[in-house]
Amino acid sequence: MSTLDEWLREATTALKLPADSITADLRNDLLDLTRDVAHGVARVAGPLTCYLLGMAAARGVAPSAAIADISTLALAHLAEQPVDAAGHHAAEPNE
Repeated sequence: MSTLDEWLREATTALKLPADSITADLRNDLLDLTRDVAHGVARVAGPLTCYLLGMAAARGVAPSAAIADISTLALAHLAEQPVDAAGHHAAEPNE
């Protein structure tokens, strides 16, 4: 078992959530979303956005729909960033 899987199991237990609260697909989607937000908005926005997604899920929003909406928003922010001569986006701010 990987460190990540072990951590998720421990955190799920500590929060008294069902063992299958984060499937492998959901985990991968959240990690991709966090990357897109961190690069497209600001590094610190990644984990905070995941918290907001959790709040939305608690209110009944389907996680897949929330991830899709926020992913689209984050990628739009990334597209607005300047690109250097090599085609790389400017470094995200350290906010």
